Amino acid sequence: MIWQLVVGAVLMLALSIVFLVWPRTVRAGEQQTPAQLFAERMDLLASARDAGELAEQDFDSAANELKQQFLEQEARAMELKASHSSWRWYGGLSAALVLIVAGIYSWNGHYRELADWQLAQQKLPEYGERALLERGEPLSEQELARFGLALRTKLARDGDDAAAWFLLGRIWLSQGFMLDAIDAFEKALQMTPNRPALLISYSQALLVVGGDDKLAKAGRALARALTAEPDNLDALSLLAYVAYEKGDMTEAAAAWTILLDRLPTSDPRYAVVLEKLQELGHEVSARQERVVLLTLDVDQTLRQQYPDASVFVFVRQPDGPALPVAAQRIPVPAGELQLMLTEEMAMQPGWTLASIDDVEVVARFSPSGTVDDRQGSFEVVSAPQLFNDGKVQVSLRLQAD
Repeated sequence: MIWQLVVGAVLMLALSIVFLVWPRTVRAGEQQTPAQLFAERMDLLASARDAGELAEQDFDSAANELKQQFLEQEARAMELKASHSSWRWYGGLSAALVLIVAGIYSWNGHYRELADWQLAQQKLPEYGERALLERGEPLSEQELARFGLALRTKLARDGDDAAAWFLLGRIWLSQGFMLDAIDAFEKALQMTPNRPALLISYSQALLVVGGDDKLAKAGRALARALTAEPDNLDALSLLAYVAYEKGDMTEAAAAWTILLDRLPTSDPRYAVVLEKLQELGHEVSARQERVVLLTLDVDQTLRQQYPDASVFVFVRQPDGPALPVAAQRIPVPAGELQLMLTEEMAMQPGWTLASIDDVEVVARFSPSGTVDDRQGSFEVVSAPQLFNDGKVQVSLRLQAD
């Protein structure tokens, strides 16, 4: 960008020199020099004197006048040369001034902002994939700012878009611009009023700003989010904080109690919620994380016949939903193997080992290594088991028919 400015300045300076100097040079080439003109006129005077057309006294007077004119012209020529030297000096000064201005502009000008804007337009799809789909490296602070610039441009060019306003609000929320974030979320809510992720982000911004009016809005937004997704732990957590900030300790304790039962003990929020409940005078103790300990014995024949096979181990509720509360995939082992399934292996947030009291363990053998294999696959299922001090111990054997 700066080189374009320098080239433009140099071209303008060159054109100015051409238009100023070239006409004078042409005129000078078409005219006689003062010395030639003086000699020609002296010859004419001498010819007139020799022909008797001009008296000697008049000749001397005319010759003196002509010499005086010649001397004056020579003096003006000397001044003109001096002025040309001065012009070159001023030209050099002008060029230096152009370079100084270009340097100042490169340091303090807005060309960088323009370059960032152009780059943001080009990389908008890439930024969207990295931010939403978590593909590649997380966005840096600079890339996040460019992403926001690209989204503002998109909204100005294409009109309102709920997803764009939501993303812009999330960017402003992460940058600490809470009032701008609230405004962006409200624009998105006008188009998609019941989107849980949007309602939760909106409530987060309102909680940070604070105030009775903002807390009331946050409570209503979270209630709508929980109506759409009753098991949303983020919404339940924020609802507890809203009640706490409003001074409604009964409602806060109720929400935190429900949340404590649903959170895995490994979740960072678990210790915080436990501390809050104890702070409110509720006698609660840390829940022991539930685990299923499985001893799996695989027939050597299966390993030999199907070296690329896999075993899918999962825990589910007997006579309950088909969705497992914990699952793990392993290459087909040889011999006996010890496995541990934990609350962190849940297939869906809020549906973990802590959500049920009785379990059954399933080991499914898949020759092709895929979970939906129908040919040659088989499974063994344990009897229903109850947790004993947070543990269930099961032994299963996979063997060829």
